[in-house]
Amino acid sequence: MTAKQLDGAQLAILANRFEGVSSKMGNTLLRTGRSGVLNRAKDFSCCILTADCDLLAVAESLPIHVLSGPDIMARSMKEFHPDLKKGDAFLHNSPYHGCSHPADHTIIMPVIDDDGVHHFTVLAKAHQADIGNSIPTTYHGTARDVYEEGALIFPAVQVLKDYETVEDIVRMCQLRIRVPEQWHGDFLAMLGSALIGERELLALGKEVGWDTLHAFTGQWFEYSEKRMADAIGDIPEGKASAQSTHDAIPDTPDEGIKVTSRVSVDPAAGRIEVDLLDNADQMNCGLNVSESCTRTAAYIGVFNSIDHTVPKNAGSLRRIELKLKDAGVVGIPRHPISCSASTTNLADRITSATQRAMAELGDGFGMGEVGCFCPPSTAVVSGNDPRSGKPYVNQLFLGHTAGAGAPHQDAWMTMLHVGNGGMCFIDSVELDEVYTPIHVHTRRLITDSEGAGRFRGAPGIEVEYGPVGCQMEAGFVHDGNIHVPQGARGGLASARSNQFKRIRNGELETLDQCTIAWIEDGETLVSIAQGGGGYGDPRSRDPERVLKDVREGLISRERAENIYAVVIADDLSVDAARTAELRN
Repeated sequence: MTAKQLDGAQLAILANRFEGVSSKMGNTLLRTGRSGVLNRAKDFSCCILTADCDLLAVAESLPIHVLSGPDIMARSMKEFHPDLKKGDAFLHNSPYHGCSHPADHTIIMPVIDDDGVHHFTVLAKAHQADIGNSIPTTYHGTARDVYEEGALIFPAVQVLKDYETVEDIVRMCQLRIRVPEQWHGDFLAMLGSALIGERELLALGKEVGWDTLHAFTGQWFEYSEKRMADAIGDIPEGKASAQSTHDAIPDTPDEGIKVTSRVSVDPAAGRIEVDLLDNADQMNCGLNVSESCTRTAAYIGVFNSIDHTVPKNAGSLRRIELKLKDAGVVGIPRHPISCSASTTNLADRITSATQRAMAELGDGFGMGEVGCFCPPSTAVVSGNDPRSGKPYVNQLFLGHTAGAGAPHQDAWMTMLHVGNGGMCFIDSVELDEVYTPIHVHTRRLITDSEGAGRFRGAPGIEVEYGPVGCQMEAGFVHDGNIHVPQGARGGLASARSNQFKRIRNGELETLDQCTIAWIEDGETLVSIAQGGGGYGDPRSRDPERVLKDVREGLISRERAENIYAVVIADDLSVDAARTAELRN
């Protein structure tokens, strides 16, 4: 029987209908999530997969959550539960079975019609500030294995049967997680999000017919694959490599953790290969990158280097071949090694190395390196709130610019880290102070901290805050004190990061990059977070852009002259004659 053929208008309409379902799922999480991570920072993602576990629609999701991983998670659901029923749902956070890292609690739900046919799978993923770890953070950088990490691991464990909650799992979590009411609220929000997705897809199937929807998925993947092949066809043929280095933390090499990405582009065939085999074995720390995040980070580096309108789904991903190291620190880590900080630190280094390698192929491709995660301004903070007498745990998103210079535009200054892709919200100072017993003293962009370039990286950001009327623990895994984000094609590196505790007499004490810091009432945390590397020779930057940066306080007149070769007059205008002299 010949498959139904849809025209371009039908493909566009149905693509938007599926995206709309994913968006409804995300809006449910935003509106009903109990933790600040969800309802203020928007650290969650929703997507739709086919019954064959192919990624179909992601809407406004975090790239690190969805490009790869949902497919592996869905396959593990089918492997562990071969007899799926309508009304089933599963809790999944195992980095050994496709999840990004244990903190990303995920609800997976098969969409099954009244005849028992499995048509699609919906997935709602929500980052948690606490999941029962041995210390009050879900970024346990120094954990030697998953046992020391202490996370509760759920490899596609059933939590909904015939639409009824399996309370055994809920009780287990409530007795282990430090803020059980907050977690339970987020859990119910995830369930609600998945149920919304199921409801909408069942309604869509009845409206247009399942045969039409399945015809759409096949043709949409074919269209997306062609778009990807065409985009790769615009890249110069060749091979290139780049390296990005994470600062050392305990139980890692003194020189840091080097991440090497080798890229091969065959424009005639419309294919890209990213080879990550030349990297270290997995390490006794929490920085090991899960398979899903390794794959996704490499994909992000490629997508950052091509036409941004190419759809992101299983079809376009067919054109990217990855080579991963088994039991590698970036690759496919094996249980029981910890992947606690899998979504951020080394994952960002994979993307940075990949997109810098892409830049080596020709001007107009690739990007600089993004700023390093996870500074104290995004720490997981915890303690007892003196206003209520109750414990609190939450991750703050007070500021991290991080964006890298691109071939045709300056960096985003709303970017948290590369795997986030600018989707998370930056916290409102006032709301953080309402919900958490802290006071934010400073949040400012740092002058002359950007990665200079024809298109500059974002400036760094300084945030200072501390507890009010109580003691506070703050957990973070910072990077970039030593190995700063590099530029591409002559672009310069960003300024260094740092982290301090300001004691009561005003003096600054340097803190370890990876630690749980105790901050007393009257003390503060000072976070110096990076922007990103620049793209292209700074002396080729449009003088009017330089002038705008000076007027906005992003760079000084001295830096404009010394780095960009642009002379700014006393009346804050470009001195064209002296600028021409400097540049010739």
